[in-house]
Amino acid sequence: MATLEDIGVSASINIVGAFSFLLAFALLRIQPVNDRVYFPKWYIAGSRTSPRSRNFVGRFVNLRLTTYLTFLNWMPRAMKMSEAEIISHAGVDSAVFLRIYTLGLKIFVPITVVALLILIPVNLSDGTLSFLKRDLVTSDIDKLSISNVRPQSTRFFVHIGLEYLFTLYTCFMLFKEYDIVASMRLRFLASQRRRVEQFTVVVQNVPRVSGKSVSDTVEHFFKTNHPEHYLCHQAVYDANKYAVLVRRRDRLQNWLDYYQLKFERHPEKRPTSKIGFCGLWGRRVDSIDYYKEQIKILEKRMAVERDQVIKDPKSILPVAFVSFNSRWGAAVCAQTQQSKNPTLWLTNWAPEPRDVYWENLAIPFVSLTIRKLVISLLVFALVFFYMIPIAFVQSLANLEGLERVAPFLRPVIELNFIKSFLQGFLPGLVLKIFLYILPTVLLIMSKIEGYIALSTLERRAASKYYYFMLVNVFLGSIITGTAFQQLHSFLHQSATEIPRTIGVSIPMKATFFITYIMVDGWAGVAAEILRLKPLVIYHLKNMFLVKTDRDRERAMDPGSVDFPETLPTLQLYFLLGIVYAVVTPILLPFILVFFAFAYLVYRHQIINVYNQQYESVAAFWPHVHSRIIASLLISQLLLMGLLSTKEAANSTPLLVVLPVFTLAFHKYCKHRFEPAFRKHPLEEAMAKDLAEREEEPNLNLKAYLADAYLHPIYRSFELEEEEVVQVRAEKHQTHVASPSGSELSSPSPPHHAYHYGVNTQHYYSYHYEAEP
Repeated sequence: MATLEDIGVSASINIVGAFSFLLAFALLRIQPVNDRVYFPKWYIAGSRTSPRSRNFVGRFVNLRLTTYLTFLNWMPRAMKMSEAEIISHAGVDSAVFLRIYTLGLKIFVPITVVALLILIPVNLSDGTLSFLKRDLVTSDIDKLSISNVRPQSTRFFVHIGLEYLFTLYTCFMLFKEYDIVASMRLRFLASQRRRVEQFTVVVQNVPRVSGKSVSDTVEHFFKTNHPEHYLCHQAVYDANKYAVLVRRRDRLQNWLDYYQLKFERHPEKRPTSKIGFCGLWGRRVDSIDYYKEQIKILEKRMAVERDQVIKDPKSILPVAFVSFNSRWGAAVCAQTQQSKNPTLWLTNWAPEPRDVYWENLAIPFVSLTIRKLVISLLVFALVFFYMIPIAFVQSLANLEGLERVAPFLRPVIELNFIKSFLQGFLPGLVLKIFLYILPTVLLIMSKIEGYIALSTLERRAASKYYYFMLVNVFLGSIITGTAFQQLHSFLHQSATEIPRTIGVSIPMKATFFITYIMVDGWAGVAAEILRLKPLVIYHLKNMFLVKTDRDRERAMDPGSVDFPETLPTLQLYFLLGIVYAVVTPILLPFILVFFAFAYLVYRHQIINVYNQQYESVAAFWPHVHSRIIASLLISQLLLMGLLSTKEAANSTPLLVVLPVFTLAFHKYCKHRFEPAFRKHPLEEAMAKDLAEREEEPNLNLKAYLADAYLHPIYRSFELEEEEVVQVRAEKHQTHVASPSGSELSSPSPPHHAYHYGVNTQHYYSYHYEAEP
């Protein structure tokens, strides 16, 4: 078990590591060669251009010595932009994501002060662990926990009283935050200018009618049932082969651009290349003529394939994007049942165009239930499979228990630095490594389930990862850690004493979670701002793959807030803080450092780096709220179980009220605020429709919605004019469902964000001019 010395070694390693990452970032960010890596958002916004220097060396290295004296100025700059400016600059999702960190600080700062001032003296002065040293493996930190309070002690009333206080205070802060976030969402939606998704619903499981195409069936159904509000619809086509051709054409065009630029720079010699494998052998040809000919051949194949897709009735999917002439009409359709058969004509709000995951539109509706069942079983199996590495990690964290069972390991383990390293730093690092690829695996599973919006996919992946963190990282670490930690006691005591041993040992796992917080929440967050992986990949691409300006833009890779990983991790920290606030309060300062440091880092990343793929208007907040409520319930149940092992029969029943109160509070919040995240008020939709008709009485809404949900593969290159006309002249708009992952972040129609009446241009200018 980790001692104070082990925790000190771990803290030293992580603080040095975090400081090294921050120092490296501060120096790398001011180098002109790295500008696109650390400020990509400003390049995308058009507010920044590549630094220029007359000196050749100055193009790569910052030669202004004064900037090295102020290399830490990124910290105050990260705090200058207000929340309203962040919403205008990065969206509501980013602003609310940052509010989770401030909520953590608002909750845990007062709790930490009260817990340390009251509970530490109460726990420390009892000294019951001194009588159990022969039976249990303990450390100095455990004397600060509830484990150090003797059974049947009246001191447990202090813990119960603070559990009530912390629960009431946390619920109060959750209520205020839910109210603020719900209001932000409603204000943003009310103030948005005209957006295509406000008038559009997505219809799934359209029934096939004999003698009619899917388009005709959709048109007839909505003209019959929504005669005054139906405007048009856009059918979805399955054209996987066409998507492959589009990607091939894009690669050929990229090579053609490269050789044309090369010829413009050196017109005295036309570029040539070999047409064999990777250009290593084969016939040498004129590169420009060769790629022009290849593109012309491929475009003919594309035209034939596109015509075949459009004319083949079997390629039309039972899915359509249906647009209405008013927001009110779209709201009514999206929020009501369309058919007496509840499995047909399923309607929901259409995601914004850049949020659509086109590949899953081609999945048959009947297979969705089977897919979800299979993925649920796979996730269940994965959770238990990961118990093996979790148990291995806990074996590293509890060396004393292994020493008693395997004394031959003692000479190596007892070396001071090795012991401190193994117990204080290595367990958290190994757990972090085991968890590295898991979010990606869970996101792939969510895609297989068949959700049609990227935002929904990421929320579902985040949900899976949260349950994994709860079962494996939290409960699994406690159960396996207790088994390893008190292995000697389990093997040599009667069965009736085992619950008591577990009750005493659970608070002692705080030492492991402290090491994990330092590795993941301190050094891990510092590594996030360094962006080492994007930095290396960008320069490798720049050296070997970048041939055109378009390639350079793609190599920039700003990324976005990784919701499937960051949200569950945040919720784990809330869980640890709430559970251990009463049990082992010494863990709380480590939680506070994480929330404060992560808030600063992610604020900087959101302002300068991340470019969100979509805007869900904080649709993830109800999940965040529910999981913090779950943390409260787990904390209360754990404390009840812990006190029962302490033979506190008089005080334990007092805690029964808390779970009931917490569930009632959650139910009230769910009814009070959640409709703002699930439904759109008809009153508001009608008000916006009336206001818009007064401002623009001659608006051609049908033209505005004409190609809103055109598949990205049609936007991936400039089509010839007659081809565009051919696609749009169909009776109903045609779109393609394709499994291309590279097309998921296609641009959407103009994104009109809510500005809160704040002009952020002054910040852009200031920020750009302040950088080298």
